[in-house]
Amino acid sequence: MQNDDLLKLENQLCFPLYAASRLVTRLYQPLLEAHGLTYPQYIVLLILWEQDGLTVSDIGDKAMLSSNTLTPLLKRMQTAKLVERARSEFDERKVIIKLTEKGHALKNKVACIPMQLLENSQIDIEKAKQLKNLLNELIGKLA
Repeated sequence: MQNDDLLKLENQLCFPLYAASRLVTRLYQPLLEAHGLTYPQYIVLLILWEQDGLTVSDIGDKAMLSSNTLTPLLKRMQTAKLVERARSEFDERKVIIKLTEKGHALKNKVACIPMQLLENSQIDIEKAKQLKNLLNELIGKLA
């Protein structure tokens, strides 16, 4: 590939990743808004539904979010009564995030969102799985 070709947008890996991320997030938006959630809040909830009672730094690692982004997000979720924040009994420097009853109850209400998103995206489930596996491989190599 020549240098001029290397700088064409159509030959970049970053652009389809960026565009797909924005478009998928846009598909999620109305589904999540119906439950009063933003996409980053949904990601945090997914993490806590898998394992409740994580530290802020553990959530940040799993969500790939910095504490500068995560702290105000968690404060808004606390205001919405989705999570509770408490200092660790063992290490006062660490803040533990736990789901409230409302946060737990929301899991059943949003359980249909992944299938709705797949239907709205009009992508075959097998292709979606392949894409997810390729993206996870890429993330693993870059992280």
